Amino acid sequence: MIIDVDVLALGTGIAGLSFALRTSEFSRVALITKKSDTESNTNYAQGGIAAVFDEHDSFESHIRDTHIAGAFLCRNDSVEILVTEGPDRVRELVEFGARFTHSKDSDNALQLHLGREGGHSARRIVHSADLTGREIERALVARVKSNPNIRIFEHDHAIDLITEQIGDTVVCRGAHVLDSETGDVMSIRAKVVMLATGGSSRVYLHTTNPEIATGDGVAMAFRAGAKIANMEFIQFHPTTLDHPNAHSFLISEAVRGEGGILRLANGETFMERYHEMGCLAPRDVVARAIDAELKKSGEERVYLDVTHLGVDTIKAHFPNIYEKCLSVGLDIAKDWIPIVPAAHYSCGGVLTDTDGRVSISGLYACGEVACTGVHGANRLASN
Repeated sequence: MIIDVDVLALGTGIAGLSFALRTSEFSRVALITKKSDTESNTNYAQGGIAAVFDEHDSFESHIRDTHIAGAFLCRNDSVEILVTEGPDRVRELVEFGARFTHSKDSDNALQLHLGREGGHSARRIVHSADLTGREIERALVARVKSNPNIRIFEHDHAIDLITEQIGDTVVCRGAHVLDSETGDVMSIRAKVVMLATGGSSRVYLHTTNPEIATGDGVAMAFRAGAKIANMEFIQFHPTTLDHPNAHSFLISEAVRGEGGILRLANGETFMERYHEMGCLAPRDVVARAIDAELKKSGEERVYLDVTHLGVDTIKAHFPNIYEKCLSVGLDIAKDWIPIVPAAHYSCGGVLTDTDGRVSISGLYACGEVACTGVHGANRLASN
């Protein structure tokens, strides 16, 4: 079967959905997803979106924090775009229907509640309690489903890109897509193809990612001859719940941002020995510190202590984490949370320029599948 559209987007996380909504204003869009429309890394993201909204914060500070976290291997032009356009993109999500958590200022007026996470020198994490990704996905999926110019193909697998050699130039013309229910292969032809297929952390035993995060987009681009970069830079999230019934459930970095303390089994703190920011050090520093302490002690886990925050604060800021832990027998208002690091985010991927263009004509990449240069060797939390 051959299907002709103007634009083809592979993946239905925030990257693919946002792209589909924008391009649908002037084109017919086909949107491909391996599972149901809400299954993506976006849906599992708890923490939030880093953006400068506080009057005491600045673009310069956010840019500096990003470079420090990325081991000074970030591309400055890409970082500047992310930081300076960040607030407008958050406002755009609000226009799309996303509902973020608010709090009252000194004048009793409502404003965005800004959390803090590791590596950030200021509060700048816009969030929806501790289920930010799910809220963004909900809003974008609802918008996409009501758009007559977007056709969603669920439970379909992109197999390979369709390319054509024109002189010295390789041009992307679409993708071959497997209908997993019928076994038929469709050739979806398009003028523009966007890879928004997410990361590849399912290649690891312990990961925070859903089962679909298998690096398909990088593999397809590589087979087509596109440039790939920085695949060695895999970010490990330092705090995932270590419980046989929890399946590497992520404990958001925002928990440490609100005062959570990392402890060894004997109750000792240790992060002050590894970084001046202590428990709020960047993710790679915290993950390596935990790994070093576990190897030193022979223990299998460390602990995150939030008992001093009080049950009301915990329930207000982290209702999902509280309920999940309670479901496996942990009352985090009274018990320390057993945690270990797990593979979390691919900082490398399909190499793009600042407009998302790949080295193959007609092919673009955005989101976790792309190596835009923003993250360098390590992604700053919520960037």
